[in-house]
Amino acid sequence: MRQITLIVIHCSASPNSDSLFRGSPGTPGFLTPVQVIDGWHAKRGFRRSDAVRREFNPNLTAIGYHFLIYRNGVVANGRSMEEIGAHVAGFNQKSLGICLIGTDQFTPEQWKTLAEMVGALRKLHPDARVVGHRDLSPDRNRNGIVESFEWLKTCPGFDVAAWLESGMTAPEVPA
Repeated sequence: MRQITLIVIHCSASPNSDSLFRGSPGTPGFLTPVQVIDGWHAKRGFRRSDAVRREFNPNLTAIGYHFLIYRNGVVANGRSMEEIGAHVAGFNQKSLGICLIGTDQFTPEQWKTLAEMVGALRKLHPDARVVGHRDLSPDRNRNGIVESFEWLKTCPGFDVAAWLESGMTAPEVPA
């Protein structure tokens, strides 16, 4: 088993109201969110090796995340946990990536699944830190804190440290 030191939470940066399902089940061209994101990642030049694909999710050629959490709370597997991800440059070797579908307004089902998944992954990898993608931005002023003006991305659309401190409860949604 590869060493995991980071569990990185992401968002798909898609409209909050868009489930990313395309077409109708059972019809030609129907795509699930994991297939849609696989296509996005293929266009960005991400690739999975043929050898790894033969072992796990052979139809996904480029997906960078290990897990996706759909708007209804269902989890889809992208890459195997043993496969190095392609979700945060410079940190992929020892990390797992979880992507929430949406940008910054997640469903109660997503929050519940995320908490369960993070809890389970922490049991498997007790020394791993849980962070948001934005938390891995460079500390450009070298003060030891990655501040909002230094973020390369706002992903995952919420403060992961505050979420963890709250006992992994869903943040209040502003009215």
